[in-house]
Amino acid sequence: EVQLVESGGGLVQAGGSLRLSCAASGFTFDDYAIGWFRQAPGKEREGVSCISFSPGNTYYADSVKGRFTISSDNAKNMVYLQMNALKPEDTAVYYCAAALTYGGSWYQLGLYDYDYWGQGTQVTVSS
Repeated sequence: EVQLVESGGGLVQAGGSLRLSCAASGFTFDDYAIGWFRQAPGKEREGVSCISFSPGNTYYADSVKGRFTISSDNAKNMVYLQMNALKPEDTAVYYCAAALTYGGSWYQLGLYDYDYWGQGTQVTVSS
């Protein structure tokens, strides 16, 4: 059974940093890509970043490029999202999701491109 569990959210002041974690289980990383998404109150869920493992590549939405970094620890089946220079507009529930790709590069941040979702973790950035 595929499971994704996010952690690391919290309250931070503007300009601060947080690192989100996504613990994945029930599947082989090489066959999947992992994405981070967020949903702010009253807004649609949007893609933030994604990573594939075989071969490895990363991809970022323009809104977070240069501030957020996605990484993984394949031995631990963990994916991280390091968020720096946070802004109040980054406030949202953050979700990780897994897409079955059977390997290969991955640059997709569409909701329907992903097969499994975690429950989310709240990030609040105060001004």
